[in-house]
Amino acid sequence: MIFGRSERGKPPVEPVTLKILVAGGFGVGKTTLVGAVSEIRPLRTEELLTEAGRPVDDVRGVEGKHTTTVAMDFGRITLREDLALYLFGTPGQERFWFMWDELSEGALGAVVLADTRRLEDCFAAVDYFERRSIPFLVAVNCFEVAARYPVDTVRQALDLDDHVPLLLCDARERESVKEVLIEVVQHAMAHAADRRRAATI
Repeated sequence: MIFGRSERGKPPVEPVTLKILVAGGFGVGKTTLVGAVSEIRPLRTEELLTEAGRPVDDVRGVEGKHTTTVAMDFGRITLREDLALYLFGTPGQERFWFMWDELSEGALGAVVLADTRRLEDCFAAVDYFERRSIPFLVAVNCFEVAARYPVDTVRQALDLDDHVPLLLCDARERESVKEVLIEVVQHAMAHAADRRRAATI
């Protein structure tokens, strides 16, 4: 638990802690995103890619990738004195998807990270959060070697509902990632408010 600083004579502020998932396909930049903003040294569970995994680890488009997350990434960022985010990066390969149910327990919302070179790799994450009614947004990681497309074109390719936010970002840049996280928190809180209103009607 994190405790904020307190002024003399005032009790310490205990921040509200919110859980955000970062999901997406293999090699899309989830570990990079968590590391870009975490104020603590991120917990990583990366292992080297091996010859044995070559038949199931599709590295087309990310040939320079030599490691993969096998459990999760974990980081923390304090947005305000009274608000901290816990970030959980999910493993991208299908054989590790069984962990998603555990990681999504208690999540406020999720970021689905996408790469326009392998856009189909994020379909599973979009479907997962839609089926479980977990509010999410899509953040397109703008790799230097990837083609750039208008947001509306990407939205159409992913068949996203109009209410799902879609942003462009650079998973290496702290400020860019912070904008994505602020947006997903706002989206998730608006989603929760809509559900409360609907329940009272």
